[in-house]
Amino acid sequence: MASDYAFAYEQVAPFFAGNPASTAAWADAIARSQAYARQPAEVARMIAAQQERRGAPRAARDAAATLADPATRVIITGQQAGAFGGPLFTLLKALTTMKLAAKVARDHRVAVVPVFWIDGEDHDWPEVSGCTVLDADLAPRTVRLADLPGAGHRPIAGLTLTDEITAALDALAAALPDTEFKDDLLASLRQAYRPGAGMALAFGRWLEEVLGRYGLVVFDSADPAAKPLARDVFVAEISQPGNTARIAARAGEALVAKGYHAQAMLAGGTISLFHLNAERAPIRVDANQAFIGDRPVSLPDLVNEARTHPEHFSPNVLLRPLVQDAIFPTICYVAGPNELAYLGQLKEIYAHFGVPMPLMYQRGTATLVDSATLRFLTKYELPLTALRAQDEAALNQLLESQLPPTVEQSLTAVAAAIGERMIAVAAAVPQIDSTLEGAVKSTLGKLQHEVHALHNKVIQAAKRRDDTLRRQFQRAQALTFPQGHPQEREVGFVWFLNRYGPALVDRLLEELPLEMGHHWVLTI
Repeated sequence: MASDYAFAYEQVAPFFAGNPASTAAWADAIARSQAYARQPAEVARMIAAQQERRGAPRAARDAAATLADPATRVIITGQQAGAFGGPLFTLLKALTTMKLAAKVARDHRVAVVPVFWIDGEDHDWPEVSGCTVLDADLAPRTVRLADLPGAGHRPIAGLTLTDEITAALDALAAALPDTEFKDDLLASLRQAYRPGAGMALAFGRWLEEVLGRYGLVVFDSADPAAKPLARDVFVAEISQPGNTARIAARAGEALVAKGYHAQAMLAGGTISLFHLNAERAPIRVDANQAFIGDRPVSLPDLVNEARTHPEHFSPNVLLRPLVQDAIFPTICYVAGPNELAYLGQLKEIYAHFGVPMPLMYQRGTATLVDSATLRFLTKYELPLTALRAQDEAALNQLLESQLPPTVEQSLTAVAAAIGERMIAVAAAVPQIDSTLEGAVKSTLGKLQHEVHALHNKVIQAAKRRDDTLRRQFQRAQALTFPQGHPQEREVGFVWFLNRYGPALVDRLLEELPLEMGHHWVLTI
């Protein structure tokens, strides 16, 4: 779907609110957002309180203050609170949001604030507890936080860092190569990730340390003060149990019928909310009986609880965007390529709740390389994708291409000559003795095997001779596809900050293109 969204939008148009490549679609999104009643003053006060707790930079506070103005619009993105900031794509998401907000503000002469939504109510601890960096030899090293009390059961925002965070930071320090930026980087991380801080709070502090001075507004969605702003969505969802899941299922079937993937498929009777108490528990309805986990509760009581204590509830994947856009005056959500699959199931859900659906924009996707890697790829005309397979097939092809033409031509000619002459022998020997035909085929096979073996020996000799080329290939492979995975999904952005320093953000803000549907190779 991501490719069609970028290059053949008409194929997916029925599932979304407008084509972000169209100027008119942006004007419509701004108008729709302005027509929906929200509580801008309360939103600004709530975020100011969060920023005060985190010690946010002045530029971020100034940007958040403009949200009190009903005319201000928002472009938003979000991600879970990954350890030490999470993978590179988290940074790319935020930077795309910041660049897009500035562009739309210029083009449409409207105040636009970039917001990063911390999905702190997810409880997938294994996904957020590790951070992978590359050591001095570009070998992947994963630093994993020790399990926190409640990990895997309680929302991430409800987990508090213990004294063991010091050992994780020490392990990160040992894994990161020594650079001129390392000491300052680690000092900032230790300020954010310290014993007694919540995981979401630490993540927010670190994100503001990196991007707050550029005016990025960080929002902790687990803040109980935010829940009254979504009260109407919670009450409506419980009052019509299972309706959201049914609407999403119909949209999923329509996506599948067009050859796409339906990502969000929920069981019948599922309410698209979790109940928050000691743990995050699913809510379902069977006939007229509601259940929080396995605990029965009457539906009217559940509706009343949502009305009087909205802080007890958290949206699931289908309702999270609705809650987000009921709180913020959103005109666009910056999504990862995989998110588009479930976002395409939400158009009628937005209509059902009466919340205006924003535009969707694909985040920038990129691989960051140094000049040495770029020179290597350019010199040998090697596509980036050739480095992904974790074997030596691409290296062997590259080495073969570097052989003197006479060697390769001679070996090819020998193989062809053997095949040609043995065919002639095979045609002649039956006239002498028909039983020799098998011996001819066997001999041909042996000769072809020997020529192939000789060819491999030549390649191995070339590998030994051209060890520099081999090292260059392996270095480029380790940097761009660590363990065979795309760099942006595998390597924490803390590694890039350690390598390139704070100027990395300025370079990416300048050089990361906004065009959707492309993967960029950027030299830093």
